[in-house]
Amino acid sequence: QEAMDDAVARGRLTRDDAERLVNGLLSMGRQQTQDVIGELEQIVDKGRSEVDVAAKRVRGASDKMRRATKLGAFPIERYDELTAAAVTGQLDDLAPADLRRVRDYEKRNANRKSVLAAIDKALA
Repeated sequence: QEAMDDAVARGRLTRDDAERLVNGLLSMGRQQTQDVIGELEQIVDKGRSEVDVAAKRVRGASDKMRRATKLGAFPIERYDELTAAAVTGQLDDLAPADLRRVRDYEKRNANRKSVLAAIDKALA
């Protein structure tokens, strides 16, 4: 602003020209800032998505290893924290005995119809 005021005072720019120049610069700066923020949001979302995929893969592998070595008390790790969709997504990897254990536990606790139906379908 001081540079514009000085240029106007020396007669090198009119006040209107100086205001248009400053407004144009501010507008371009705002747009560039919004563009950078948009790109950063896309990068963060992509990174978040990649981390979710990797974490799911690691959880699946650790669950398989735990089941194979008979470690842990339940066939699906952190079962009570999972949504019905997350539980049904892990049923394909379970043996029939483990499916029956999950079904019995589900009936005694949350008793979610979608989970029970998916277990029955997997056992059929």
